[in-house]
Amino acid sequence: MTHARRASALDTISAYRERPLGHFIDGQSVDGGGTPFDVFEPATGDVLGQTRDASEAELNAAVAAAKAAFPAWAATPGSKRKAILHKVADLIVERAEEIAAVECLDAGQCWRFMSKAAIRGAENFRFFADRAPDAANGQALPSADHLNYTTRSPIGPVAVITPWNTPFMLSTWKIAPALAAGCTVVHKPAEWSPYSARLLVEIAHEAGLPAGVFNAVNGLGETTGKRLTEHPDIKAVAFVGESKTGSAIMTQGAATLKRVHFELGGKNPVIVFDDADLDKAVDAAVFMIYSLNGQRCTSSSRLLVQTTIYDSFVAKVAERVKKLKVGDPFDPASEVGPLIHQRHYDKVASYMAVAKDGGATIAAGGARFEGAGDGYFFQPTLFTGANQGMRIAQEEIFGPVLTAIPFEDEADAIAKANDVQYGLAAYLWTNDLGRGLRVANAVEAGMVWVNSENVRHLPTPFGGVKASGIGRDGGDWSFDFYMETKNVALAYGTHSTPRLGL
Repeated sequence: MTHARRASALDTISAYRERPLGHFIDGQSVDGGGTPFDVFEPATGDVLGQTRDASEAELNAAVAAAKAAFPAWAATPGSKRKAILHKVADLIVERAEEIAAVECLDAGQCWRFMSKAAIRGAENFRFFADRAPDAANGQALPSADHLNYTTRSPIGPVAVITPWNTPFMLSTWKIAPALAAGCTVVHKPAEWSPYSARLLVEIAHEAGLPAGVFNAVNGLGETTGKRLTEHPDIKAVAFVGESKTGSAIMTQGAATLKRVHFELGGKNPVIVFDDADLDKAVDAAVFMIYSLNGQRCTSSSRLLVQTTIYDSFVAKVAERVKKLKVGDPFDPASEVGPLIHQRHYDKVASYMAVAKDGGATIAAGGARFEGAGDGYFFQPTLFTGANQGMRIAQEEIFGPVLTAIPFEDEADAIAKANDVQYGLAAYLWTNDLGRGLRVANAVEAGMVWVNSENVRHLPTPFGGVKASGIGRDGGDWSFDFYMETKNVALAYGTHSTPRLGL
């Protein structure tokens, strides 16, 4: 079955391997003439294929298509947009195994997680499809002398730039609400994992999306990405990725006053008090850092444990880390797969020396994983003996690497949790209800889970504070980004108008 799934994924992208993967512009596949570059398979290190960096003319053509298609798509009744987006979801479900296999192939993610990721992508489309008919609705805000009401309208053509860690699902998370709102889209997927994102734009057009509404261009961030974020006809940029890239995008879009939505980095704490359900806390701490190969923005990469239980709790975690099954992402038994790219592997590996030089101990892992092939496999790693001032406690490593740090009491836990530049997510384990509420309120994070790992509920807001981002996704928060709000005030005729110049 493992080999069959890999063969199936290779078959799905076979047409794209015969020549460099181009773009999808105005309803048509475009080979493109830009510079080709290699795409590597993480599990083998071999060249999987090539894609092209979009030329300036190709990027301009994609934006022009989105601009031309915008008036008609914005005027399309919400009920019709709903029907098309539900059809997109139907086709995703039909091809869920195929999509998952491609995700394992070009992103190196494990089958046990990707087999459900495509279904989550379909759920994203259904959720926002159902909201499309009421996307323009606002609020009635009466006052004594006026009736105020608000309406919403789509902002225009938008850029969506998505990362390489779970490219298909994260693309749906951004693109579905944009389309439901009535915006048109130019999507630039990450250059390291372009294939599953390509499937999404093809599925969308098979479902009946009009030409030009959803365009996709491949390319590098410093060329194609920069041109896209600077383009005057792009009204907003939704980006998921590194904080420093978000800062660059904000600078690039400043001249045209682009609206931005950023989901950026994290150095998220999981805080374990000594009164917690420790078995569940171990399960959650291990899952939230080592699943998805540690390459997830909401991973709990800092383990803050109360000193009274620190040694015993960390010993349990270390035991579990050493037993994690690293291997072929297509193997259903694999729990940790390869890192995405040699460059990223080198970054993660470099933190082993950083940890040792800083005085920390490598309690588990810490080296290349041998026995799974020639790909970018790294051992699940646990640092102990760490303190909050170390680089391993401050910097986002974005790999299967956990740093364990002791804390004394509630105040110390809060101080250490907040002592980073990031503020995306936090996880808190305690059976004291009052403490749970106090710490959740005090932690500087956009999202806090108490006695739980990351369990997403689509109507809730998703996003971070500080260097972890700007804005929120989910429910109506997504429409707040992709739509403009207008207030209309109607006078009852009862108020007195000031008179001048008599």
